Formats: sequence, structure tokens, C-alpha cells
Amino acid sequence: MPPAPGMTKAPIEGVKNLITVASGKGGVGKTTVAVNLAIALKNLGASVGLLDADVYGPNVPVMLGSNEQPQALDERTIIPVEAYGVKMISMGLLNPGDKPLIWRGPMLHSVIQQFLRSVRWGQLDYLIVDLPPGTGDVQLTLIQSAPITGTVIVTTPSIVALADVRKAVEMFRQVNTEILGVVENMSYFNCPHCSGRIEVFGHGEGQTMARMFGVPFLGDIEIDPQIRIGGDTGKPVASLGEDAPGAKSLYAIARAVVDRVQTVNASATSPAVEIL
Repeated sequence: MPPAPGMTKAPIEGVKNLITVASGKGGVGKTTVAVNLAIALKNLGASVGLLDADVYGPNVPVMLGSNEQPQALDERTIIPVEAYGVKMISMGLLNPGDKPLIWRGPMLHSVIQQFLRSVRWGQLDYLIVDLPPGTGDVQLTLIQSAPITGTVIVTTPSIVALADVRKAVEMFRQVNTEILGVVENMSYFNCPHCSGRIEVFGHGEGQTMARMFGVPFLGDIEIDPQIRIGGDTGKPVASLGEDAPGAKSLYAIARAVVDRVQTVNASATSPAVEIL
């Protein structure tokens, strides 16, 4: 459940904007979007951190090509690792290898709190949080304990993915968390032979859903082998610059996120209008 009305949530020291990246189901490329969004924002001039909150499937270290363990100065101070100019923390760095984590809710709550409060993030314009898929304990822990600027919802054009995304949108709505917008991943494929556009999983359903819920559509991401290769090799396409194959749409989405955050923050600081 969300905090009681009137209860304030302590900000994360030094963090201006906390942005979660969510999806209704796995396999839609949520972590790919989170990692490339963080790097694109950094390359656009922002100071950025990336918190991998997908405790059971922490793939951020693989996508960033990092296996460096974070340094613990004491029980309450953890120094994050850095990759491509982005500060990062992940359970994948603390529990490397194939050994699974078998944790219940209270343990998840504890580690997420440590990642939020004990990591020395420094001064950040954005802390991007890669959430697990679905609507579980980690999502509720963040909603209860941290002031979230807004959430980016990632989907694919398939009807099955959209059915689950609707649940995620409704959950964030019910707990009064701002939805920055919807990203449609794996939206289309540009044929290298005929230059035709092939809509492998359908197309446009993300936009339809955004209109249905009255939230912005942040953009679509093409199916490009370089995006997949970049994630598998620890060299995300966003790190290669905006003109790299597959990177343009990701940078466009990063700029759309910046615009939405500015709008949300301006709305939050605007004085209420008294109606007589």
C-alpha cells in the first residue's frame, strides 16, 4: 500500500530526479531501454546514476560490461561502480555467477533501501531505476519509500505485452505515481535489402495504449541487431553516439524524457490557483 496521505517520503541525498523504468511483463527490452536511456542522458550533459532493482534477474552489469564489485567503506556507505560515465549499483555485482537468490519480501525491501540510501550517489540529475517486470514487492518498496519523479513504461506492439502493461499503468496510477510516458520497443524492422519497413510484432499499439490512458507516447525503438549486440557485448549503442546504428531513437526518447521531467517538476512547483 502507498504511504498514508500527508506522509512525506525522504528524498535520496543528492538526487534531483528519480525515474523508474517499468514493464508489465518480461522480455520487452526494459533493461535495454533503462541502460541506453541512462547513457544517452549522460551524453546529453546530465549526471546520471543507474540502480538495477531487478534483484532476481540483474542484467545491467552484463549490458554495461562491468563485473567490478562496489566498495563498501562501512555498513552504511557503498561506493557505486562507474561505466560509460554512469554510476551503477546492482545485485549482479554483489552476487555474481549463476547462484539464484531466493528471497522473500522483507529481504527485497532491505536491499532496495540499501541501494537507495547507503550508496554514495553524489550529485545526480537523474537516478534511473530498472525495475523488475510486473507489479511486485520491489515496486511497492520504491513507491512507499522514495519520491519518484515519474515512470517510463516499456512495451512491445504485441497484444499480449499490452495486456500486462495495462496492469502496470493502473498500479502506478492507483498509487499516484506520475507516468512520464510509454515506449514501444521492437516496433519495426528496416529491411537492409529493400529498405522496406517490416512490422514483425505489429505496430502502433503502444501509441494506442498511451492515448487510451491519456499519457504521452515517448517514442518507438526499431529492431536493430546493433542494439542486441551492444547489450550482449557490454557496449550499449547509446555509448557509440547518437549517429550510431540503432541509437537515434534512443536519444530521441531520452530528450522526450527530459522534456516530460521538466513539465512534471514545473507543475509540482506551480502555486495552486484558488477558485473563488
